[in-house]
Amino acid sequence: MRLFVTGINGFIGTHLLGAVLASTDWQVSGFDIASSNLAPYEGNAQFSFRRGDIFKDNEALEAEVIKSDVVIPLAGIAKPAYYVKKPVWTFELDFEQNLKMVRLCVKHNKRIIFPSTSEVYGMSAGEELKEDESPMTTGPVVKMRWIYSCAKQMMDRMIFAYGQEAGLQFTIFRPFDWIGPRLDTFRDAEERRARSVTQMLYDMIHRRKISLVNGGEQRRSFTWVGDGIEALMAIIRNDHNRGDNEIFNIGNPDNNYSIKETAAMLIDEAKQFPRFRWAAEATELEIIPSSVYYGKSYDDMQNRKPSVRKMESRFGWKPKTGMREALHRTIAWYAEQEAE
Repeated sequence: MRLFVTGINGFIGTHLLGAVLASTDWQVSGFDIASSNLAPYEGNAQFSFRRGDIFKDNEALEAEVIKSDVVIPLAGIAKPAYYVKKPVWTFELDFEQNLKMVRLCVKHNKRIIFPSTSEVYGMSAGEELKEDESPMTTGPVVKMRWIYSCAKQMMDRMIFAYGQEAGLQFTIFRPFDWIGPRLDTFRDAEERRARSVTQMLYDMIHRRKISLVNGGEQRRSFTWVGDGIEALMAIIRNDHNRGDNEIFNIGNPDNNYSIKETAAMLIDEAKQFPRFRWAAEATELEIIPSSVYYGKSYDDMQNRKPSVRKMESRFGWKPKTGMREALHRTIAWYAEQEAE
């Protein structure tokens, strides 16, 4: 099997690449504007990389699609700090450029595995979110946060439409707050643009107060990236075509915690590392309004808890890594990076 992965230098891309090279004989062709995380894979005969701009390098992208069996377009914006301040860019990349990739798959009859997001559910009511049943409820237009959710939702709908009208073979997966090494850079965190776990860890290490936006009562279902990648690998294998033309949540409903609870656990786990113990013991929490932290166009959902029964019934997958273990592994990785 030959995979073509855009955005391969990112969080999901690098973890997927590592898993593929370690456990299969698949060929992987990667495309990204940067290669800062790819050094461990240079020289591997199963992996080739092309540096490029998804907005401009259309001929190169089409050539890679033609050569591939499966296309996984991971290039996109997935940080609230970015899509609140750069909504046009968010739409252009997350929708327009990825729709271009979908159309190439239609044109050349290729299977596509598309990364949707848990954010498509928006402020949907209900105890758990189900792929084929839960409604999608977003906020007012003046709240720019929702442009990401809407762009991804429209991608899901367009992919389904191409499946219906053009026979596109596809699978859509919706990650729920995957965490682990390389989620965001510390440079992003320095400018307060990282997602929750990376941001809190950076603030702790660098003696800054951990900010709890609107009190940190929002709940998320955090998922260890290794568990997520196992699910994604099962989708790629697609035994007996069980994933064809389906949507799958990939998350851990047992790791449903508030941001405030997550901060407390992160601090507690960090105390086990001599390098971070003093900083963890000295860390303070501060409550900050979202309008101050993100700006007035920010909005939020209070809870995101997935149903993963569909993923379990089709592929036998269940998440297995608890919250504290996931945080501990993440901190351990950053401790190694600091030591280097």
